[in-house]
Amino acid sequence: MTAEFIGKQGFGFVTEIKRPPLEKIKAISAFPVAIVADAIGRRGVMDAGIKPLDSRSKLCGPAITVEVRVGDNLMIHVALKLAEAGDVLVINAHGNLNNALWGAITTKVALQKKLAGVVIDGAVRDALEIQELGLPVFCRGINPCGGGKEGPGIVNFPISCGGISVQPGDIILGNGDGVVVVPQNQVDDAIMFASQRQEIEKKRLDGIEKGILYPEWLEPTLHKKGILSKSEKLP
Repeated sequence: MTAEFIGKQGFGFVTEIKRPPLEKIKAISAFPVAIVADAIGRRGVMDAGIKPLDSRSKLCGPAITVEVRVGDNLMIHVALKLAEAGDVLVINAHGNLNNALWGAITTKVALQKKLAGVVIDGAVRDALEIQELGLPVFCRGINPCGGGKEGPGIVNFPISCGGISVQPGDIILGNGDGVVVVPQNQVDDAIMFASQRQEIEKKRLDGIEKGILYPEWLEPTLHKKGILSKSEKLP
């Protein structure tokens, strides 16, 4: 793989990125977003303004990063050309809700290329059609007004999206809860800790089914905080 930069400062793209192994992407995709968020220290979660158009949507894949000028989607089209099957377009549109930079046409292109989905810190349009087409799209809002195609912008550089740093190739996981970013150098730890966390939650849920309604840590924590004396118990 030979990456090449084409363009000029602030207006260009890198042609190739390093992607995590497919088996690691599949491993991350098996977990809910909340489990992975806990597994990586409750960091890497995009702010609550980034929501799926369809709450049943789920996406997972390596990031193709895009940063655009407010109200302009030229470099999103470049990113679509560079993206490969399974990738997630992650777009910093600077939270602008006055121009939709993604719609039904770009969605159909993304589906033809078998992309895993799109996350945009900005607005989209053709919302109902996008949902009917089935591509997972996460955005900050909806607006029928389109954007320009003049640039500048960059593709496959470090960006911010939803208040979180995203590097090209980071694993993006999204569902009805929101979006979490797993840096490539944390993927192995994320898988390990997510597996552990999922087992803990399974045991807790099994306990609830058996009538064990309160967590074993509750009273010890209240003792430690001085809410209960050592001899006291919850009613």
